[in-house]
Amino acid sequence: MLRHPGSQSGFTYIGLLVAVAIFGLMLTIVSRVWSTVEQRERETQLLFIGHAYRMAISSYVSLGHQYPQTLQDLLTDERFPIPKRHLRQLYVDPMTGKTDWTLVMTPSGQGIMGVASSSQRAPIKRGGFETIDETFKNADCYCSWKFVYYANRWNRPVAADTLNTNSLAPPGGQPDPNSGEPPGPN
Repeated sequence: MLRHPGSQSGFTYIGLLVAVAIFGLMLTIVSRVWSTVEQRERETQLLFIGHAYRMAISSYVSLGHQYPQTLQDLLTDERFPIPKRHLRQLYVDPMTGKTDWTLVMTPSGQGIMGVASSSQRAPIKRGGFETIDETFKNADCYCSWKFVYYANRWNRPVAADTLNTNSLAPPGGQPDPNSGEPPGPN
């Protein structure tokens, strides 16, 4: 029985096409897993850097009782005879790769209370945040992760969505200036 020499090459060609398709599918899966791992790493960096900005703003406010006017003020605080440093460097937003932070201004607009990423991308992390970051839970984008320092007399964190011009007063009324403590329930 004689075989035609071209019939064997047809099966080889089909086998090669199947192998290329499988290889391409596996590369797609690997790239998606890699992309997810990379995004989770950037989220971890964003949380670290956001906390660094919040702590630097806290340090700035605690020493001078006012919020910084620019992020540069956190690098060199010229309000003292010997300038103070509250932050080592101005960090890049890990989600965008740029220093394009969205600044969270005070209600009066006279200073910077915090920073947020300008990324509109949806976060992978949806829960399990530290208490101070509870407002990040189920956020639609990284731009909702606002790393804000609220300077109030009793050092109580205030939810970002409840901030208004009266937010520095404790719940239950205005503070008693003579007592040094927040007023109790009426």
